[in-house]
Amino acid sequence: MNYATIKYCDIANGPGVRTSLFVSGCTHRCPNCFNEIAWDFGYGQPFTPEVQQQILESCAPGYVTGLSLLGGEPMEPANQRALLPFVQAFKQQYPGKTVWCYSGYTYEQLTGAEPFRCRCEVTDELLALFDVLVDGRFEQELYDITLRFRGSSNQRLIDLPKTRAAGQVTLWQDKAVFSTHTMD
Repeated sequence: MNYATIKYCDIANGPGVRTSLFVSGCTHRCPNCFNEIAWDFGYGQPFTPEVQQQILESCAPGYVTGLSLLGGEPMEPANQRALLPFVQAFKQQYPGKTVWCYSGYTYEQLTGAEPFRCRCEVTDELLALFDVLVDGRFEQELYDITLRFRGSSNQRLIDLPKTRAAGQVTLWQDKAVFSTHTMD
C-alpha cells in the first residue's frame, strides 16, 4: 500500500489532536473530491514499517487523542489488508485512544450479507478496531460547510462500539457545545 500524506497534530478529522493517515487508492471517483490525487493506488510513498513506526510514535503524547484514516479509500480491500496489522498495533499500544475511519462505502456495504466489492477476508476484523466510521461518498449537491468532520450531509458519523452493542446504527454524539453551534 502507498500513502498520499500524513498530517501530524491534525484537528480537522476527528475530535482533539490526531495523526491522520491519507492512504492512496480509491475507486469511487467522487466529483469534486478534495483529494483526487490520491485516487491512484501508486501515488505517494510506500507504507513501510518505518513509516508505521513514525506514526505510532507521533501518537504517544498525551494530548494526541487518536488516529484517523482517510484517503483515497482506506476500505478498498487492498488497503484494508495493509491497514489491519497497523491498526492492531496502534490499538495494542494505545488502547485509550480512538481510531476514526473515513470511507466512501456505507456501513451497510461494509457489513452486509450481500457481497459488495469492499468486503474481503479482513473487513470485519478491521471494522472491529474502529471507534467511529464516517461513511458515505462525498456528494457535492449535499455539501455543507457547517458540518463537523464531514463534507456532505449524507455522510454519517457512526459510533461503532455503540452500533455493535445495539445491533443497529448508532450515530456518534459530539459534545453539546459543538452540536448546538450555528453559523448564524
